Amino acid sequence: MNLPNKLTLIRVVLIPFFVFFLLLGHALDDNMALRIIADVIFVVASLTDMLDGKIARKYHLVTNFGKFMDPLADKLLVCSAMICLIETKQLFSWFVIIIIAREFIISGFRLIAAENGIVIAANMFGKIKTVTQMIMIIILVANIQATWLVVIGEIFKWVALLMTIISLVIYICQNIDVLKEQN
Repeated sequence: MNLPNKLTLIRVVLIPFFVFFLLLGHALDDNMALRIIADVIFVVASLTDMLDGKIARKYHLVTNFGKFMDPLADKLLVCSAMICLIETKQLFSWFVIIIIAREFIISGFRLIAAENGIVIAANMFGKIKTVTQMIMIIILVANIQATWLVVIGEIFKWVALLMTIISLVIYICQNIDVLKEQN
């Protein structure tokens, strides 16, 4: 197994530890130390996302395993975090449902495309969506009640949601032919 694939697996392995520390920190009256541990784990996991792709492309280590697992690991990490943030009352369930629904829709598009020999690569809007979601999560997990940080967290919530919707519309418009071929 090459280094990018190991980094992807590390991201997946970090998810239950992140969830454990975040929810334990919440259960223990928003214990700041546990939330910081959860945040550090999330940041490390997020950095593996950036690193695995760069290393795979730079050293020509792109594999089918990586093509499948990397986006799956990203979705697991981000969706797990957002579901936990419903529990901590920092995100509304409808908000998270919209984001998770987008992921299912895009995954469905990619599956249909793959059956027709078409690869739908991530575009810039999808990458911006992921980055804004990760920044939002980092800010919300920290749960620092400084007014300016609370405002930035709120801004990132709405930017992440907006980028989720925009990237979905762009993916659908750019790949509508994938569905037309199914008729």
